[in-house]
Amino acid sequence: MTDTTSNLSLNDHLSKSRLSGPSETGAGKDRAAAWRLLNRYTQSVSLLKHALSVEACARAYGEQRAAELGLAPDEARSLVETYAITGLLHDFDYEKHPSPEEHPWVGNRILTEQGWPEEVRHAILAHADYTHTPRVSHLDKVLFACDELAGFLTANALVKPTKSIHDVNVPSVLKKMKDKAFARGVNREDIVGGAADLGVDLPDHVAFCLAAMQRNAEALGLAGTAAPL
Repeated sequence: MTDTTSNLSLNDHLSKSRLSGPSETGAGKDRAAAWRLLNRYTQSVSLLKHALSVEACARAYGEQRAAELGLAPDEARSLVETYAITGLLHDFDYEKHPSPEEHPWVGNRILTEQGWPEEVRHAILAHADYTHTPRVSHLDKVLFACDELAGFLTANALVKPTKSIHDVNVPSVLKKMKDKAFARGVNREDIVGGAADLGVDLPDHVAFCLAAMQRNAEALGLAGTAAPL
């Protein structure tokens, strides 16, 4: 996630990005506030897109979790918002504080000072193995499981002639995972282990996150273009 090339049209699009799903305001710590905080610390287009991708996957798992628990509408919206915010903010400090000595520690301190929920802060700490923060809650496990996979799915889309997430499919993703030369910066063990910790078969996890990103392709900049002749 090192591309910091300016792209005004994409940045303008990202500034208006709104992933599909409801929003629940809670003491000013809602999705809109999370998006403002992310943009205060992050200028890289690739990092912003990654945050949106992880948000899309986490939000989808939050919606599934709320349905499984049979939550009332207000409770469901609050839970989904928490999952979405966690995905959006998980790397918000990375551009300014990329070292393991700082990320996500600095971000966690900022979130604490600003009064963001403990469950959000804990999940963000837990997504980095080197913090030795145990992944206990469903949210903790969702964030870890979605982080590397979202990046890998993006890489799969960008090598397509159309650069479209709609042209990505599960068998091709699983095949690419075996190609160590492809997207070598993505930790395959985290993807596999994350799905296992979540209690989801790897192909099902890939399919779930892929569908979430496809539903939000426009906001993620992955709707693609016509394939060249």
